[in-house]
Amino acid sequence: MALSRCQSWPGHQSPAKLNIQVGDRPYYLLDDMDEGPLKQKLQSCSEGPFKPSDFVFSHRGAALQFPEHTLEGLVAARRQGAGVIECDVAFTKDKQLVCRHAQCDLHTTTNILNQTDLASKCTTPFTPASEGKPASAKCCTSDITLAEFKTLCGKMDGFNPNATTVEEYMDGTPYFRTDLYSTCGTLMTHNEYIDKVDSWGLQFTPELKTPEVAMPFDGYTQEQYAQDMINAYKSRNIDPKRVWPQSFLPADIYYWIKNEPAFGKQAVFLDERVDTPEGYANATASIPDLAARGVKVLAPAFFALTKLDDAGKIVPSEYALAAKKAGMEIVAWSFERSGWLKNGGEYYYQYVSKAIHKDGDMYTVLDVLAQQVGIKGIFSDWPATATYYANCFGLGK
Repeated sequence: MALSRCQSWPGHQSPAKLNIQVGDRPYYLLDDMDEGPLKQKLQSCSEGPFKPSDFVFSHRGAALQFPEHTLEGLVAARRQGAGVIECDVAFTKDKQLVCRHAQCDLHTTTNILNQTDLASKCTTPFTPASEGKPASAKCCTSDITLAEFKTLCGKMDGFNPNATTVEEYMDGTPYFRTDLYSTCGTLMTHNEYIDKVDSWGLQFTPELKTPEVAMPFDGYTQEQYAQDMINAYKSRNIDPKRVWPQSFLPADIYYWIKNEPAFGKQAVFLDERVDTPEGYANATASIPDLAARGVKVLAPAFFALTKLDDAGKIVPSEYALAAKKAGMEIVAWSFERSGWLKNGGEYYYQYVSKAIHKDGDMYTVLDVLAQQVGIKGIFSDWPATATYYANCFGLGK
């Protein structure tokens, strides 16, 4: 039976005692590590047992191998021990909340371009590559209704910029991922996500996605959008301590702190200012002001939390030290998004790239983040990798 009918899949069921499984990947990474105390410690934990940990934030489900923000991906993340499950929240044309990484990513994460009746509703229709210009399309949740959204299938995020047909365009899965489980991922509404995660007894981290349409959208304001996301938890009597609302927009964080303080105290400011040297410096300098305004949780890309010292050793960065000095909690993103690390790891390892030579170095970086930076948790595209580490060191609960 197709995976899109996850209701009939045994992995969807909720046994009284879930057997957490980390699979082969952590052991592959361990074998690839340099010899030393960290490797020995991690090897000593090889037989578990493993349990869920709220140190482990599921990033888009289990997006390394499953289509992101699908029920199948969430089921895999739960099985791998993620204690906190993410739903990136966007809105449809009829102002209903759904799980998507971006408001306008349907053309790369679903089969919308193959659904001719819905493809015609996309903001920008498919245009083939021609005369040196890449293929393009733009399909947004706000282009379609909730009912139409629910007819789509999730696929692995990716596209082929050299495509001359829709089929070629959709065939762009990155080399380090797989289409093996991309048969027809079951898309989820925000409400469905809440009900499922609640039934598992896990924690929530919904991210209010920055709109890619002008706001207000048909009278729908940013403030109402932010409030609607929180209202979904309040209407179900979800304990705010189980919810970690996120946003890249400071205004959203401040809104929750002021208007929904029980949720706002755990609001996670996703800090993308660190992407440039000037932005990194300004972000570091602004941390005391953020703390003074009530922001208690910072979440930068994890490259911003480490650097190399004069001896070439990986150590906490100035940003990390400033955040801890201000009493901030830190949640880092996103583990397992880099593919092979043999060339330095690129974006997520850019400040320590000279010390990154192979995949096993992932655990070296995670160890610095956990033991020296003192992060509360880390988002991962393959939660099992972080679950193994968290269980070995007794992190989370």
